[in-house]
Amino acid sequence: MIEEVQAKSILNPTGGFLATYTHSLNAYQGCAFGKNSCPYCYVRAMPVQRFSGKPWGDWVKAKMNAPELLRQDLEKAKRKGEFGSLRIFMSTATDPYQGAESRLKLTRGLLEVFADSGEFGLLVVQTRSPLVERDADLLAQLGNRLWLSLTIETNRDEVRRQITPASPSIERRLLTSERMKLAGVRVQVAISPMLPCDAKEFAELVAPRASRAVVDTLIHGDGAGGRRSTELGMPELLRSLGYANWLNADAHVPLLEALRERMGAQRVGFSQQGFNLL
Repeated sequence: MIEEVQAKSILNPTGGFLATYTHSLNAYQGCAFGKNSCPYCYVRAMPVQRFSGKPWGDWVKAKMNAPELLRQDLEKAKRKGEFGSLRIFMSTATDPYQGAESRLKLTRGLLEVFADSGEFGLLVVQTRSPLVERDADLLAQLGNRLWLSLTIETNRDEVRRQITPASPSIERRLLTSERMKLAGVRVQVAISPMLPCDAKEFAELVAPRASRAVVDTLIHGDGAGGRRSTELGMPELLRSLGYANWLNADAHVPLLEALRERMGAQRVGFSQQGFNLL
């Protein structure tokens, strides 16, 4: 269900694992990808979900005035002399390319504001949706002010079907990464969190399709040393699927090594450090 709302604010100061960014930006609340999928998502345990009164994945709120609020915030940053140092992460608590985005075009509206605004610091667009291809023109126009960070957790589509069945196929997301890179967009593949995969095969698929890659895990990247992932039931889920060995703290090492061998160490990040883009 999509609820169209008017927001009071749109750029919010950030911290924690995104401490090197100045603000987060979310045109939507809730997430349609979350229905029967993405069991590791920490937003499931946040107040925005606990007080929603609805199951995660069953609700999405669209901030209809998001582009206008962003324009106002960017003008304010210019007046304060802060515009050039803005480092914005979109989105931190949902996917900016919800299914409703094809109709509402709120994320595209935000990108249009950025494209018209001048030389701000950095915008990272984090998504798992091939719908981002629609906005290749605007993303390419932003040039070195932008990174597109595309989530691909595994190279094995059977794992995707078991754990994140509502997500686009691995093949489709790899194609999106390839197309966006060819369109002149700086693309990061975010293996976040890493799910059971074939390290060398995965690295071979990612390397030609991305400018860089980052590996995150259920232990290192949940902001609580794995506690949040445990509370969300991820250890039990992986064990039930026969993936208990992927709970080891060093399970990510073969993939990290394969990516660095294939892409070069400077193009591969790990956990929080990987999202701290220059």
